[in-house]
Amino acid sequence: MSRAFVKEGSGELDPLPDLPISPHPNYVTPRGLASLQARLAATQTELARLRARPDRLDKLPEAAAERDIRYLEARLRSAIPVEPPAAPQEVAFATRVTVADEAGTETSYEIVGEDEADPAQGRIAPHAPLARNLIGARIGDTVFWTRPAGRTELEILAISPVETGP
Repeated sequence: MSRAFVKEGSGELDPLPDLPISPHPNYVTPRGLASLQARLAATQTELARLRARPDRLDKLPEAAAERDIRYLEARLRSAIPVEPPAAPQEVAFATRVTVADEAGTETSYEIVGEDEADPAQGRIAPHAPLARNLIGARIGDTVFWTRPAGRTELEILAISPVETGP
C-alpha cells in the first residue's frame, strides 16, 4: 500500500468539538441546577471508569466524556438560579401553567431552563415559541399559539410554582 494513504500520528484523538452553548441567559430552577450537577458528577465518574479500562484502544468514549464535562462545567458556570415564585399571579419562568385548548383538552407546561426542558414531560424552555406566548398571561387569559398544525387558542386555567425536587 502506498504510504500516501496512511495517517501516522501519536494514537491520540484530537479533542472532539465542543457542544454548542446557547446564546440565551442560562436560567435554571433548583431542580435543573441539581440535575446539571448530578450529570456532571455522573460523567466524571464515567470518564474515570473509561480511563481505568485495561484495553483503551478506543479513545472516542473518553473524548466524548471530556467534551460533555466541558459543556456541563460551562453550563454550571453560567447558571442563573431562579427560585419558583411562591404564589404566581402570571406565567413566568419556574411556573407550571395549565391550559385548555378549543376542544377543552387540558395540558400542563412547566417553563424551565434549556437543560431541563423536555417537551415529552411538558417542560419547555422560556424562549420556545409556546413559552413566549404564555409568559405574562394570567388565569382567564387567552393566548394564541401558531404551530405547524395551525393556530391554537389556549385558555389559562391555573398557574403554580414548579416542583423543586427531582
